[in-house]
Amino acid sequence: MADVEPVPPSASKPAQPSGAAVHLRRARDRWRALPLPARILLWIIGILFAVWLILFITKGRFLKGAFERILSARLERQVEVGGDFQLYFAPIAIKFRAEGMRIANLPWASQPDLFRADLIDARIAPLSLIFGSRYRIPWLELRGAAADLEWSRDRQHNTWTLGDPDRKGEPMTLPLVRRALLAGTTMRYRDPVLMLSTDIGFETVKAQDTRFASDVRLSGTGTMRGKPFTLKGGLLSPNATVTGGKNSLVLRAQAGATVLEITGTLPGATELEGSDLRVVAQGPNLSHLFDFLGVAIPGTRHYRFTAALTKAGEEWRFTHLKGRFGASDLAGRFTVSLPNNRLLLDADLATQRLDVIDVGPFIGYDPQRLDVQGGAGAITTVQGTPRLLPDAPLRIEAIRNFDANVRYSVKTIRAPNVPIANAAMTLKLDHSLLTLSPLTFDMAGGHVASDIEINARNQPVRTSYDVRLAPTPMGTLLARWGVEQSGTTGMVKGRMQMTGLGDTVHDSLATANGRIAVILPAGSMWARNVQLSEIDVGTFITKMFEKKLKDPVQINCGLIAFTVRDGVAAADPILIDTRKNVMIGRGGFSFRNESLDLAFRADGKKISLFSGQSPVGIGGYFARPSINVISPDLIARGGAAAALGIVATPIAATLAFVDVGDAKAAACGPVLAGADAAAQRTRGGKPRDDVGRGTTAKDEAGKGSKAEKKAQDKKFLGIF
Repeated sequence: MADVEPVPPSASKPAQPSGAAVHLRRARDRWRALPLPARILLWIIGILFAVWLILFITKGRFLKGAFERILSARLERQVEVGGDFQLYFAPIAIKFRAEGMRIANLPWASQPDLFRADLIDARIAPLSLIFGSRYRIPWLELRGAAADLEWSRDRQHNTWTLGDPDRKGEPMTLPLVRRALLAGTTMRYRDPVLMLSTDIGFETVKAQDTRFASDVRLSGTGTMRGKPFTLKGGLLSPNATVTGGKNSLVLRAQAGATVLEITGTLPGATELEGSDLRVVAQGPNLSHLFDFLGVAIPGTRHYRFTAALTKAGEEWRFTHLKGRFGASDLAGRFTVSLPNNRLLLDADLATQRLDVIDVGPFIGYDPQRLDVQGGAGAITTVQGTPRLLPDAPLRIEAIRNFDANVRYSVKTIRAPNVPIANAAMTLKLDHSLLTLSPLTFDMAGGHVASDIEINARNQPVRTSYDVRLAPTPMGTLLARWGVEQSGTTGMVKGRMQMTGLGDTVHDSLATANGRIAVILPAGSMWARNVQLSEIDVGTFITKMFEKKLKDPVQINCGLIAFTVRDGVAAADPILIDTRKNVMIGRGGFSFRNESLDLAFRADGKKISLFSGQSPVGIGGYFARPSINVISPDLIARGGAAAALGIVATPIAATLAFVDVGDAKAAACGPVLAGADAAAQRTRGGKPRDDVGRGTTAKDEAGKGSKAEKKAQDKKFLGIF
């Protein structure tokens, strides 16, 4: 045992691993000690890094074929890259570079390619491909590029709505480009429905201002509804060394005398959100400018407006709007948006002073004629006769393209004949249903409230009118026509309810059915010739010699009403009861050719000398009415007076003009209720037999002779 040598301690231990093995084992132990979620996350990061590294080294050129196949399937268009292709992270943003790239167009398009470029070089924010509705591109370079943007003839499809070729066309949404360099780049746009076509070229030049790196210049030409226009402008991109820099935009579009200028700043080259722009628009007719939006508005005289413009979400907001059209001012704000892919205008507008000439185009008068001729420009000649009602057609196709909510107020309207103020209107357009409700204004101390509905959803267009005149002082309302306010206490109230067919004011009234009624409650009225209008010369002369010329006429009640059938209005009835007379009118007028054929007769309630007691005729047309005081009846009575004067004495000659005073006083109840002729009664309660039958006949029975009917058919209906 003593001979056995002891074993060294080191000889009894196993061999120690090398240093690399120790580090590997320790790393493996630490990895296993990590929680499972952490290990998964690290695996993902590792894989992504490996992918990044592979793409960075190879520049992603091996993905060219897969890119073409996947994008072609997704877009349902043929996508090809003819030259070099790169797709990789550099280092975080995605770098995309393609030479000779093209995206095919739809079969119906007029150009073979939707997009083609000799070179496209872009930096793309990767998270924008996953989150958000718009891609973010910090840098874009295009050389020899061309884009074809085109709507189909029925405007149901367009070339830039990708995917299913039968998918309905959507509005264009551009990626958010911060800075761009363009060379030899063009854009072509065609819209057959709006009759709009334009070709725009883009070039990038070195900016003169050291704050900016480059200036993207654009210029182009086009046509809109057959009228040529030009575009010219520039976009200055900020120098990368300048922090917080914004793109500066200058744009000028001109079509004849219509000029639109936009200046201001954009956050990015195509980034409109948060833009700060100023708009100046001027031209001979504002409707020409809105044609570019596919929006139909009434014509105007020469205009000039300024506004601040910005984009917030899906809305284009025009604020601090102010300017003039014709001789009128306008201020307010309006917004343009596309809810549910349908254009919507929302506006709050106000005018301090509105010239009545500038109102004309809103109801269909030619603004250029009004500008040159004033009020006379509202009158045209049709088949040798004057016409006053406007006949400009409603642009049915245009109003189908958009909806609108507009609130408009006017403080004062400059009108030569009737004082009008405090007008307010709410306009709503909902899928071709246009309503002006309410449309109100103060007139001559009274108030007019209207509700008008124009339904263009079906053909023909159907228009409903409901216009109500609240009690209005007669002296103020008729002051322009010789009624004295002093001594006039009478009031006027009325209502017009009609419905007609047609796409112009003239056509809708020419086919209208309904009723017009003006009621005169009890009151007094003074006008220098009011007694002459009652054809009671004896009363007029008696008052003059008694120095009581300005004693007012006492009106008990009155009704001036018409029943409208197929555009022809028949007196139903015209009946005015005064203290001394009863005035009755018969006949009618036509909205078709605007002709008048009315006869008025006043009978005394007591005997009166020198009473004409013969009808006063009103004829002619709306634009040129005529009054025939010396009627055939009065001439005949004058002949009788002359014969009596020869064979008797001058005093006897007055017998031909004696009114025996047998006029039947009116029962004011039916009159003030606006009832028709059949419901009218005498004060004794008997049916009246002297107010006609709601026809255009001018005799007391309301039947009319065959000759009269034939003459009125010829006059009112244009029957020859």
